[in-house]
Parts: sequence; structure tokens; C-alpha cells
Amino acid sequence: MSGGGSFHIGDSVTQTGGIGNTGINKGQGAVDPQAAFRDMIQAIQVMRGQVSTEDQRVIDDSLRVVGSGANVEPGTLRRALGAIAGVATVVGEVGVPVVEAVRRVLALFGG
Repeated sequence: MSGGGSFHIGDSVTQTGGIGNTGINKGQGAVDPQAAFRDMIQAIQVMRGQVSTEDQRVIDDSLRVVGSGANVEPGTLRRALGAIAGVATVVGEVGVPVVEAVRRVLALFGG
């Protein structure tokens, strides 16, 4: 780059204090764990209609384990969501929203 110019790529954040700061919200969806869970289930259902019968079975089996998310042992939840995220990763572009939703839920549920 010539001319001595400068440029900036990425986020620029200034925080001047406060209580309860939780970071940058880039509009990635729900922050409430239950809302994130519902959003994830909806994304999974959309993807389910676009995958093979075999992949649908993996999704269905995993969703039975996941249930409503309540009272599911964390390791069991992580394994079931991992299976769903695996399908989502393999199917490509149609699975991207599911992978993102699973990551968000695992982060919010401490997984």
C-alpha cells in the first residue's frame, strides 16, 4: 500500500465501564438459552426435510435424546447435538444454520 494511508478491518469496540457487559451482540440470534434451543430445533427441522433418509434417522434419534433440553445430562446432550452437527457439516450449505445454532446452544448450556 502506498501513500502512507491506514485502514481498519474488523470490529472496533470501546467500553467505558458499566455493569453486566456481556460482549458484542452481532445479531446472531437468541441469547436466552430456551429461545436459542427453540431456534436450533427449528433449523434442524428445516434441514431434516432436505437430507437423505439415513441422515433423517440420525437426526430423529438424536432429537429423541435431546427432547426439550430439560433434564438431559450434559454429556448426553453434547453427544446428540454432535451427531446432528455432524450431519449438518456433511450436507454442506443447507447445514450451516444448524451448525451455528448447535454451537450457540452448547455455549449457552455450558457445553
